[in-house]
Amino acid sequence: MTDQQHAAAEPDPGPDGLGAPPPGTGPRDTVPPAEGEPPHAPEVPRKFRRDRRHKMLGGVCAGLGRQCDMDPVIFRVVLAVLSATGGIGLIFYGFVWLFVPYDDDDENEVRKLLTGRVDGQALAAVLFALVGCGVLLSMLKNGSVLAFSVVLSLLLAGAGYWSQHRGAPDPDPLAAQAVADAPPEAQAPPVPASYPSWWRDPIVKDGSHVGGTGYLWGPSDTGDRDVAAAVSIARGTSRPGVRTRAEPKPRGPRWIGGWVFLLALVAGGLGTGLTWDDRALGTSLQTGLACALIVFGLGIAVSAFLGRTGAGSIFLAVVTAALLAASAALPKDITTQWVRTYWTPTAAADVRENYDLGTGVGTLDLTHLDLANGQTVTTTAEVGIGRLKVVVPKDATVKLSIDVGVGDIQLPGEDKKDVDVEPGKSKELTLSPTGKAGGTLDIDLHVGIGQAEVARAAS
Repeated sequence: MTDQQHAAAEPDPGPDGLGAPPPGTGPRDTVPPAEGEPPHAPEVPRKFRRDRRHKMLGGVCAGLGRQCDMDPVIFRVVLAVLSATGGIGLIFYGFVWLFVPYDDDDENEVRKLLTGRVDGQALAAVLFALVGCGVLLSMLKNGSVLAFSVVLSLLLAGAGYWSQHRGAPDPDPLAAQAVADAPPEAQAPPVPASYPSWWRDPIVKDGSHVGGTGYLWGPSDTGDRDVAAAVSIARGTSRPGVRTRAEPKPRGPRWIGGWVFLLALVAGGLGTGLTWDDRALGTSLQTGLACALIVFGLGIAVSAFLGRTGAGSIFLAVVTAALLAASAALPKDITTQWVRTYWTPTAAADVRENYDLGTGVGTLDLTHLDLANGQTVTTTAEVGIGRLKVVVPKDATVKLSIDVGVGDIQLPGEDKKDVDVEPGKSKELTLSPTGKAGGTLDIDLHVGIGQAEVARAAS
């Protein structure tokens, strides 16, 4: 057989010399890549990142819109509704703001906080999450609102998932396998570090460094110096081990935390002072603390774009929110005025169904009652904060139901110096008459914070 016959009998080795069959003869029609080009892999969806260029606040909704191929306004409207109807929107926005970095940044806000770079962006994200948790806790008893929030969240998540995958083609398994089997691309050698890490070797050892660092500890951002070092190495003009002092960047007002704290004090004092005389104690405290919390929130939000407030503002905002929640639990009948009141009915017909005192000392004297045998008189006495004392006649049978939120209960015959303050104290008992049997007194005593005392008349 001649050489020409051998060439006709042997298959074409193809451009790569492996004897690949021509298109159309394999198990599946695939278009081979051009000579010198690596195999093409199916497009991999990029990771979710916040969008800095189109952001309104933290870039969360803009990043969601780009990731799901939807209008960011949809996410902004739905998250605003979820924020007002259960706090889920604020919680989601705050945590995404903390843990998802910008598209042009490799560090999220949590990592910046842990390395000491406390700025307004991280503080505003923490505030969003805290306020959202507070709103959610306040809505736990409202099942319909929470159900609406959950359903709306699921609808939004489903719409985003559908929009993201509606136009995605099915991946080609042969192309994906070809990319997996392809050798790794050649990469340029790493750029040697011209500057050591700040935690190993300080920038300036003689204390002559001028300018802010942006950290609670450590140096300023070394990104500009790394770029300059890479350019110098590319030009062949690098000098390892030689440091150049970077010009300090102009910064806006750095510390506004002091002013925020002072304004919060003024707002809290005004809110409490203006409602002190004509409102209950809990309402007055809630007004002042709410005003202070609003100032802290505005200060932290402003610090995201101007100046810095520091971690102290977040701590004070958390403490203020805790005090606001505690003041909301105070009984509504606690007033801001300490009053001493005496109730002395002289006949059974004069005994009221209810005696009420917000704050102070209330004394109910029933010793002037002359009850006939078999006659029953029922009454209730309440004190929000303070002391409630009831004096009963010696010839009456007294049925007592005593309830004290936080405080002490004193009964006839007990030592007045023996004070045992406990939360949630309650007693139900019956006192027998000490003289000739008369009528019956059925008394309910309620004290929010303080002492309830029952005494028997001496004569």
